[in-house]
Amino acid sequence: MVFLFRHQDFGKNKLWLANKSKIILGIDPGTLVMGYGLILVEGTKASLLEMDVLKLSRHKDHYERLQLIHARVNELIRVHKPVSCAIEAPFFGKNVQSMLKLGRAQGVAIATAMQAGVPVTEYSPKKVKQSVTGNGNADKEQIWQMLQRILHFKERPEFLDATDALAVAVCHFFQESSVLPDTRKAKGWEQFLQQNPERIAE
Repeated sequence: MVFLFRHQDFGKNKLWLANKSKIILGIDPGTLVMGYGLILVEGTKASLLEMDVLKLSRHKDHYERLQLIHARVNELIRVHKPVSCAIEAPFFGKNVQSMLKLGRAQGVAIATAMQAGVPVTEYSPKKVKQSVTGNGNADKEQIWQMLQRILHFKERPEFLDATDALAVAVCHFFQESSVLPDTRKAKGWEQFLQQNPERIAE
């Protein structure tokens, strides 16, 4: 299921949006499931446009999966016209073959964006977690919960790869806008939010 949120003025005044806003595409690459999320940035505020996953597990051929990744990223860029793409760097594990395939999936997504003229920025999983939640070791549930508060949505996607991708986009937004977290270590969500009120959308 695609979670799609359209800004109320998105269709009414495209010229105003073109001058005052931008869209960021976030991608969580994978060989079985690829997550993606798009946010609309207006000034120092961000809102959710779309988040979903591309399911690849039923396609047994690895190269077919790569083609599907290319097609979906290309479609997202064509439809939403993001000004930048943020992608999560692979987490290095012990299985060399799995890492090779994951690297190919990431490479296809990056190449597709660059071919379309969309600049790409890569972030480590730890950097994304730290930027969004204030905790570099946060789990998927904590990331989802924090994104709910930042972007004001209630839905929980079937695959949290979608919110992981959304987190990459939000991380890029924070880096670009210099909306950086308080460096003091927060002991919980409420304290973190008190220290970083700019993280929450109005």
